[in-house]
This record gives sequence, structure tokens and C-alpha cells, in this order.
Amino acid sequence: MTTLRSTLWWGSLPELALRHRRGRFTATLLASVSLAGCAVGPDFSAPAHPAEQTYLPGPATAPGSPGRGETGQSVGLGATLQADWWTRLGSPELDGTVALALSNNRTIDIARANVAKAGELVTAARGGLYPQVDAAAGLARRQYGASFLGPQAFTFPTFSAYTGGLTVSYDLDVFGGTHRKIELAAADADVQGEALNATRLTVAGDTVMAALRYASIRAQIDVVQTVIASDQQNIALVQEAHGAGVATQMDVTTAQSQLDRDRAFLPPLHQQLDVTRDALAILVGKSPATWAAPAFDLGKMTLPQDIPLAVPSDLVRARPDIRAAEARLRAANAAVGVATADLYPHITLSAAIAEEGLTAGPAAAAWSLVGGLTAPIFHGGELSARKRAAQNAYQAAFADYQQTVLAAFQQIADNLHGLTNAADAVRTEHQALDSANAALRLTRLGYGVGNAGIVQVLDAQRLQQLAELNLVQARAQRYVVTVNLFVAAGGGIADTSKQMAMAR
Repeated sequence: MTTLRSTLWWGSLPELALRHRRGRFTATLLASVSLAGCAVGPDFSAPAHPAEQTYLPGPATAPGSPGRGETGQSVGLGATLQADWWTRLGSPELDGTVALALSNNRTIDIARANVAKAGELVTAARGGLYPQVDAAAGLARRQYGASFLGPQAFTFPTFSAYTGGLTVSYDLDVFGGTHRKIELAAADADVQGEALNATRLTVAGDTVMAALRYASIRAQIDVVQTVIASDQQNIALVQEAHGAGVATQMDVTTAQSQLDRDRAFLPPLHQQLDVTRDALAILVGKSPATWAAPAFDLGKMTLPQDIPLAVPSDLVRARPDIRAAEARLRAANAAVGVATADLYPHITLSAAIAEEGLTAGPAAAAWSLVGGLTAPIFHGGELSARKRAAQNAYQAAFADYQQTVLAAFQQIADNLHGLTNAADAVRTEHQALDSANAALRLTRLGYGVGNAGIVQVLDAQRLQQLAELNLVQARAQRYVVTVNLFVAAGGGIADTSKQMAMAR
């Protein structure tokens, strides 16, 4: 019995080894197939929503009183902002300009094309789930050597042969690498979708801001022209006094100098107006030579009284940049899964069916069916390093998400402060203008009876001019801060990631 065992052991070693390798392959194949569809790597979990309840230490619902005759504002925390928020300014000219910008802006066209590209890349990634079928053909002229196919092979004549047919290959995706790549491509598509949303919001915001700047500059030009008209009245008053012998030529020259100095304010303002008009043309997708901006009038616009604002926990779903940061985080998570799947075996099936034959003879069908397994054994640490790099990239994406949220909170807080400070500025500028008007009126009366000099009149007029300009700018700033808050709150753009995911 002992001899028999030795004979069986030693005499059957190659067969037993072959059986052992077949058994290992079969076990690996069965285990892999049983894991099919089980993606390795971490499953994505969205970051927790912020715990903050407010944006400021104190109440932010009452920005302050702007003074008599001015529009008061209040913040409705937890309310929803409408997507066409610019219509709340009550300017048909502005509504038409924003609509034109959203339909014709080239930056939006770029973002829209990037969304389409990302969608196609998702479709391309999904192609990895299906068998890959290719046509294959070949034509060869061959002469066999003397040592091929036996000693008589050298007698085979030179011949021409061809083959043509189909090849099919299929990756079982046992460890979910392909699924993770699809997840990665889908997350990248969401990033581009939110980039389009952010671009639309930016274009709308920039258009409204440019329109407000245009209206503010026009209002400032009107103030300067009023001041110039007042300067001309001063000159007439001084010339009349000079003719009566109660004013000197120096008084006349000083009044003329003031008029010339005030006229010098107009060219820079006209330059700012022209630059703003050109910027508006580019925003609406036109050249400055072919499009003229409407005559935006700050006095005909309506400052929104009720300002809806999402609570901090909802802001993360309201802002496109935060949603894009979360999509980048999801992509980084999927990249960890892709790198993890590369550490595991890949099992593929391939098949071919073709017609083969001599070019001058008959053809016959030929086929093959092959199962393959490749498993990484030694890559010099490359695959593990790639996984660690992907994990580090995830940590960076997570920190970027957190920073994006904090930056959003800062923007909201800054503009809430801005509402209060802008209202205070309007109230104080009103008071300054009232004081300047009273001082100018009294100084002119005093000059008329000889109790004040021309220099005093001009100084009083200068203070009145500055107060007029400052009030115009303060009023425009309230619009600017309000619009900034609308943009910082996400512009009412809905979360489209779920609809996009369903569409895919």
C-alpha cells in the first residue's frame, strides 16, 4: 500500500498540479461571479447639513430704517426666493435685458456645451456594462519554416489566407470598477450641471449689477448737471453784484472756476457710462456697435421690501456652488472606489467567430471562447499609492466643500450687514443733504445782502453737491446689496441634481 501510494503520488504529479490550478481558478471564478455587482470602496454619504440656525449673532430680520420717504426692508428667514428674482425690481427694461442675456450669453453657451459633453461621457462610461462587439479581418501571405508543424512543413507552399468575423469581449465587473467609473462620470456631470446653474446666476447677477451701475451713473450725471446749472446761476448772481459794485472781479473769476471744475466731473462719468453700456452689450451677447442699453432709471425701479432667505441648513441645497462642491466630493468618493477595484482581479470573457480560408480556395467557420483573469501581484506599490492618493483627494474635496459652505455663510452675513449699513447711509445722507441745502440757501441770501463772500457760497455749494452725489450712491448701494443677497442666497435656482440623475 505504501508503494502504491508513492506511485500514485509521484507518477501523477503533473496531473494533480493541473487539477490544483484548475481548482484554484474555478474557486476564484465562482467567488468573483458571486460578488458580481458588488462595488468595492466606500459608498457615498452626503455631508451633514450645518447646525447653525442664523447667519448673524443677533437678529437679521430688521435691517434698519433708511429715513423718511425711503423704502423699508425686512428679511424673511426660511422663505423661498423666486427664480426670476430680478423682476422684483419692477423694471420692464431690466427684465428684457436679463432675458436676452440668459438666452444669448456666450459664457452660458460654453457651460451648456460642457453639460452636454459630461452627459455623453456618462453614456460612454455606461458602455462598459455591455459586451463589446468588434469586426475583425486579416489578410496574410505566409511561408512556414522547416521546424514548424513537423519535418515536412518546409514542403508546404507559400500561400495567402484571410480571416474575417466578429469578436466579443465582456468584463464581468466583479468588483464594481465599471460601476464606480459610471458613478464618477455621473458626479462630474452633476458638477457641470451646477456650473451651468452658477453661470446663469452669475450672468443674471452681473447684468442686473451693470444695469444698476448704469442707472446710478445716469443719476449722478443728472446731479452734476443740476450743480452746473446752479454754478451758472452763481455766476449770474456774482456778475450782477459786480455790476452793482458790491463784488470784485476776483469773485467773478472764482465763480467761473467753480463752474469749470464742476464741468470736469462729467467726462469721467460719461466714460463710466460708456464702459458700463459696453459691458451690458457683451453680457447680452452683442457687440457694443450693434446694441444699445435701455435708459435704466434708478428712480423708476422698486427696491424689494421683503427679502426671502433660506435658513443655513437649507442653503447647502439652494446654492449651485455648494451643490457642485458636493458633486465633486461624490466624484472623489467614486475615484476611491475605482482605485480600490484596481487592486482586485479582473475577469473577462471573450469570443470570436470568423470565416477563414485561402484566398484562392474555400472558407470555413472558426470560433473561439476564452475566459481570462488578471490579478495584480506586484506593481511596485503603484496601485496602493493610487488608492491612497484618491483617499487624499477625497479629503481635499471634503475640505473644499466645507470651505465653500463657510464662504457662502460669509457672503450672506456680509450682505445682511450691508442691508443695515446701506439703510443707515441713506438716512445720514438725507440729513447731510438737508443740512447742505439749508446752508447753501442761507449763504446765498447772506451773499445777496453782503453778509457772506463768494467763497462761502461756493463752499456751501460744494457740500451740497457732495451730499446729492452721496445720496444717489447710497440709494444705489441698497439695490446693490439686495441683489448681492439674492445671488448669495442661490438666486432661487432649484436643485436639479435629482432630475438629472433620473434622466440618466
